[in-house]
Amino acid sequence: MEDKGFDLAALAQPLMFRGLELAINVGLAALIFVVGMFIAGFASRMVRRAAERNPRIDKTLSSFFSSVVKYAIMAVVFISVLNRFGVQTTSIVAALGAATLAIGLALQGTLSNLAAGVMIVFFRPYRIGDFVEIAGTSGTVKEITLFTTELATPDNKQIIVPNGNAWGQVITNYSFHATRRVDFTFGISYDDDINKAMSVIREVVAKDTRIHAEPEAFLGVLAHNTSSIDIVTRVWCNTEDYWGIYFDTMKAVKEAFDANGIEIPYPHQVEIHKGGEA
Repeated sequence: MEDKGFDLAALAQPLMFRGLELAINVGLAALIFVVGMFIAGFASRMVRRAAERNPRIDKTLSSFFSSVVKYAIMAVVFISVLNRFGVQTTSIVAALGAATLAIGLALQGTLSNLAAGVMIVFFRPYRIGDFVEIAGTSGTVKEITLFTTELATPDNKQIIVPNGNAWGQVITNYSFHATRRVDFTFGISYDDDINKAMSVIREVVAKDTRIHAEPEAFLGVLAHNTSSIDIVTRVWCNTEDYWGIYFDTMKAVKEAFDANGIEIPYPHQVEIHKGGEA
């Protein structure tokens, strides 16, 4: 009787077929991933441009919508890649349903940022281009995504603030109103004439056309300080002129005080020396 033995060729054929099938699936999955990421980025940019061309859509919304489109396409790409390896969508949904609590606990920070991002876009406490203070950081809003808010500081540093931190803390929007009040405090010597000093300040303020005539500038004695009489001055201007007016007025008042013989006193210190016995 003839001993047939093992047919190595017949045994290797299914393994080769499976290996080839796996290689094809890996290649297709990689192709789907690369093409999907390209489509996600392209679609996101197209949505942003289309929204920015529409005058009825705010820049904040255009940034948010483009972010939503990008992440939605990325989710579809992720599911498509899993399908290439035989993972069914229904299985994914069932697994997510069973692990909802664990996923929620693990991603609670991310989910809170997502929820905060939706609230920021819906209520609009700030918009792109506004100068704000959020989460203890000040800067100009450059972009609002699903998860983060990007700020540029006055010295042009990039600050990324998680939306959960931004929404969960006090938000100060310096650009919200069209006008702002500029407050100054000028100190004069006790020997100087208060009324004359106020008159000099009023003349400086009146010369600056950026300062609004209404409401009228307010001047008053703020405090009898240790070495000076402090005069508070409050004027109104357009929001974009705030810092220009502040710096220019500080300089102009000092020059006007010098020209009118009004002293801005230095802090005084008194030293007492006790003589000791030899």
